[in-house]
Amino acid sequence: MAWLKLRLHRLRPEQIETLEDALLGLGAQAVTLEDAADEPVLEPGPGATPLWSSSEFTALFPAATDIEAVVQALQAQLPLPAVDVLPDWSSDLLEDKDWVRAWMDHYHPISFGERLWICPSWQAPPDPDAVNLMLDPGLAFGTGTHPTTALCMRWLNDQAAAGGLQDSTVLDFGCGSGVLGIAALLLGARRLVGVDIDPQAVTSTRQNADRNGIDPARYAVMLPDALPADTEADVVLANILAGPLIDLAPTLLRHLRPGGWIVLSGVIRSQVEEVCAAYDSELTEMTVSYQDDWARISGRRTDTPI
Repeated sequence: MAWLKLRLHRLRPEQIETLEDALLGLGAQAVTLEDAADEPVLEPGPGATPLWSSSEFTALFPAATDIEAVVQALQAQLPLPAVDVLPDWSSDLLEDKDWVRAWMDHYHPISFGERLWICPSWQAPPDPDAVNLMLDPGLAFGTGTHPTTALCMRWLNDQAAAGGLQDSTVLDFGCGSGVLGIAALLLGARRLVGVDIDPQAVTSTRQNADRNGIDPARYAVMLPDALPADTEADVVLANILAGPLIDLAPTLLRHLRPGGWIVLSGVIRSQVEEVCAAYDSELTEMTVSYQDDWARISGRRTDTPI
């Protein structure tokens, strides 16, 4: 089925909710919101829903829709200040296509060093002799394409090459699709404990572990409240965001064995110093690596118990 795509340009935050309701009432089958000014929105506060100062609305209508009549109806329905932006609009025809197939064609195997690959579950690995993690992102965050995930994957690859993962227990806090923890298992870790606040992530991690032939006895995935207090890991991975990393510092360090490694990601350059300050009193050998504007912080817990 073909669709007509209506775009409303340069909207202010106070116009968004009213326009969304009006467009859906006029027959829009879907609406999406995009940044109109390359303005990042990072970590919202509790209960906050931040919006860009200038946004673009895209609404999809059936192809037979009279889009000019829709815009006129919006102008008739909405009071100022919404009406003053409506003349700045555009529309085009969105041809029908197999969107799932298009996404699958776009997602290709990715390498992280000499040994480790992430491969879509529907494609053959480029190097059958490598460590190939077969992944269906499906329900949860984590495909390897984002710099935060890539930084952690390269750390795992390098650590495995040095023998640092062999027979280890890994805690992946914020496991998402399970990509990091499963990679650790494939690279020689003995056991994975995956934790995520999203039940869909728990499901996705289990499915991806099964897809990679991981013995269920080697991993456990759970919500945070189910994590046993006495869990200790040789490696703690946390690819989340700077705010939660700072808040969770006591928890993550408590689950890290003396001499173990912690790997923190989801941090932008301007946040590195603050995140490091939350951990540096308990860690040695701290290093920071960057990809684009994102950072990975790693360090080793001191031998003195906390």
